[in-house]
Amino acid sequence: MQIQHKIVCTPIAKQPSKSYDCVSRAPPGRLPAHTLSPRIRPVTHLPLLLALQAAPPAPPPTVVPADTAWMLMSTALVLLMTPALAFFYGGLVRSKSSLNTMMMSFAALGVVGVVWALVAYSLAFGDGGASNTWIGGVGNALLAGVGVEAKGTIPHLVFFAFQGTFAIITAALISGAVVERMRFGPYLAFITLWSLLVYAPVAHWVWGGGWLMTRGVLDFAGGTVVHINAGISALVAAMVLGPRKDYGRQAILPHNVPFVLLGAGLLWFGWFGFNGGSALAANELAGLAFTNTFLAPMATMVVWILLDYFRTGRATAVGGATGIVVGLVAITPAAGFVSPMGALALGAIAAFPSYFVIVWRSSTRLDDSLDVFAGHGIGGMTGALLTGVFALKAWNSAGADGLLAGNPAQLGIQALGVATSLVYAGTMTFVILKLLGLVTVLRAAPRGEGLGMDVTQHGEEAYSSGEGSILVMPDAIPAVAPATSLEPQTAAR
Repeated sequence: MQIQHKIVCTPIAKQPSKSYDCVSRAPPGRLPAHTLSPRIRPVTHLPLLLALQAAPPAPPPTVVPADTAWMLMSTALVLLMTPALAFFYGGLVRSKSSLNTMMMSFAALGVVGVVWALVAYSLAFGDGGASNTWIGGVGNALLAGVGVEAKGTIPHLVFFAFQGTFAIITAALISGAVVERMRFGPYLAFITLWSLLVYAPVAHWVWGGGWLMTRGVLDFAGGTVVHINAGISALVAAMVLGPRKDYGRQAILPHNVPFVLLGAGLLWFGWFGFNGGSALAANELAGLAFTNTFLAPMATMVVWILLDYFRTGRATAVGGATGIVVGLVAITPAAGFVSPMGALALGAIAAFPSYFVIVWRSSTRLDDSLDVFAGHGIGGMTGALLTGVFALKAWNSAGADGLLAGNPAQLGIQALGVATSLVYAGTMTFVILKLLGLVTVLRAAPRGEGLGMDVTQHGEEAYSSGEGSILVMPDAIPAVAPATSLEPQTAAR
């Protein structure tokens, strides 16, 4: 027998017109079991349903002013880190080479920045088509297609500039391993080629849609792309160039420890943009990365000072500054993936491997002059691996859980990223330096190195003595070979 029932609809108060509350009316006891609840959800007219089905796709992303403002500030903060690095490195060397050491960082602002605009940005973040797994294309070379259109929620040009500041400081970091002996011209050639052949491909693999990104490697702000890349490259460069002529024969001490502290403080300040800005928006994730950047270096510095006390009975200013930088390096890959308490633990753990590698290195003939590998290479590896331990999707749903959250596979994925960067960057750095060595001399002449790289490479002094600086005549100091006479000329009054 067919069951007959009807639908009675009445308008719903305080709802848009054409919305109704419909109730089924049927003889008692005659409803099928699946219609025992008489109330049906509100319905709308069919034309409205058809309109929703035919709605156009979501609009393209638009620029958000708040996100743009934060990214403009972050870009400026990260750019400041390169002059900060110049002070940090410049204070650690002897006074006769301090200008040269600082110029190695400042020069990266120009050379790497120009290369980034011409082609490196396109190789790192452009669409590589069929080869996109390995390298980006040249579609954005000479900034083609890079304008004020939205890239996410910020202008594309702002994204380009922000990423460029990372390329600049990464190349500058390597200089700490070759200070006081590498000639300035070959150094500029090296960082130009390195930015194209090492930094851009690895940045693409991890951030630009390449194969490490698709494998799930977590690198929030550059543990692999920046610090492991630079650290292993610095180690190889130090080995290729060999030690300074005075290394192991006399104490080589920092000439200006206040510069070191100033540099460390400015680096920490800029690092809030480095990590916080890597959220690419003024949002909760930026707040998490900012806070973790606040906490991790504190823990590292405390542990570093305690290690100094237990080992030597003193807490040095250089050690404290180094601890801050190592903590910043270690939290970089994890800043947007771990909890604040995880950041504290990560920072505390990171002090141990870098500290003891520095202690070991100083007893060898390896002249990584400013311990770039121990600070950035080991610190970056520690941070990248510990990201695979402490990561929590509860803090970043776009990330992954780590070992402590029941996902040990993430630790293996992080190790893949670490190993890849070590092998590729190390090999390519060796090749670049050897090829450059075929066409030019990489090291300064021993006599010129003894006089100091400031005078031999720049014709200037960081600090004048007596009545003024010396004047170096163009032919007074040979570029590559020992001179028979190396007497600077006294400046005329």
